[in-house]
Amino acid sequence: MDFEAFFKGELDSLHQEGRYRVFADLERHRGAFPRATRHTPEGKRDVTVWCSNDYLGMGQHPAVIEAMKEAIDHCGAGAGGTRNISGTTHYHVLLEQELADLHGKEAGLIFNSGYMSNWATLGTLGQKIPGLIIFSDALNHASMIEGIRHGKCERVIWKHNDLNDLEAKLKAADPKAPKMIAFESVYSMDGDIAPIREICDLADQYGAMTYLDEVHAVGMYGPRGGGIAEREGLMDRITIIEGTLGKAFGVMGGYIAASHAVCDFIRSFASGFIFTTALPPALAAGAVASIRHLKNSPFERARHQDRVRKLRSSLDARGIPHMTNPSHIVPVMVGDAAKCKWISDLLLDHSDVYVQPINYPTVPRKTERLRITPTPLHSDADIEHLVGALHQLWSRCALARAVA
Repeated sequence: MDFEAFFKGELDSLHQEGRYRVFADLERHRGAFPRATRHTPEGKRDVTVWCSNDYLGMGQHPAVIEAMKEAIDHCGAGAGGTRNISGTTHYHVLLEQELADLHGKEAGLIFNSGYMSNWATLGTLGQKIPGLIIFSDALNHASMIEGIRHGKCERVIWKHNDLNDLEAKLKAADPKAPKMIAFESVYSMDGDIAPIREICDLADQYGAMTYLDEVHAVGMYGPRGGGIAEREGLMDRITIIEGTLGKAFGVMGGYIAASHAVCDFIRSFASGFIFTTALPPALAAGAVASIRHLKNSPFERARHQDRVRKLRSSLDARGIPHMTNPSHIVPVMVGDAAKCKWISDLLLDHSDVYVQPINYPTVPRKTERLRITPTPLHSDADIEHLVGALHQLWSRCALARAVA
């Protein structure tokens, strides 16, 4: 087999479909988020970032930066190994305590990414609980899907956010089998929110554990940033809450929060935890500072929601179609992969606006979009500039306008 020809052929197909992904070479400006410098062969240009998952700009917060610097001065750069051998530092212990407190749980357990926390936890539960059936929402994240596959247990896919379908599938399952319902709070592409209370009711009725991925909600919702479950007063009804440190908290890492027994079980049996070098102490220290700040500061969340409302209103005024949802994610719908990438390129090259196209397989074909994520640090002028540029491109591409 000509392996090189195969690789090039597959890449050529991505180019032809308009789905080939190009990474923008960006250098963020400390203290000036969402500004960044874009490096190109033609030179440097300043751009405004509109697609960051650093939803609250906490990656630039002075308290977070100072905590990370202090940790480096105290401990150096790396953790020194896996948590089991030599990699557990006091910063890791403090971070797990903060996460347990944030979610009202007995314990927390940190991983190197949200992907790893989902993959390792779900995979371990699937492997180790005899006869477990995992009921997985159809739009769960790839990391949840891979974790469930890795667990090699029985899995049942239920229609997205469809309580009737979930109940029908729970009812059809062996009543004696152990069960777990795995779902997300905020779904990152459409921005819709799961009916958590009703799912918990079904879990109680059928004796199932609940596994809630809150990665796009932690820091963002609830009086202390505990997520949608905190906002709705439901954290005590969730068996395992999974989250990330790399989005609203602005650093890096993933975690679960649950009972002492659950966290100790995953710590003791999950290969994805046992055999991985621990997070650097500086990252743990930065995450602790970010969590503590957002537990006590409602400003970022309130300002963020104001920016979301302002952007949606401005898009509506220009007839730019965007998906209505109750969250902070603003999907501007294009519906064509090539046009979506073209618009993204023009925004970056001619308007200094950076927003990546979202194409298949991340979203279904014909639902291609620009996934815009406002932050508390985007100004009115930033919003007007973005919407004005989209308005011109919508006319240039002869794309349909939203009807008021």
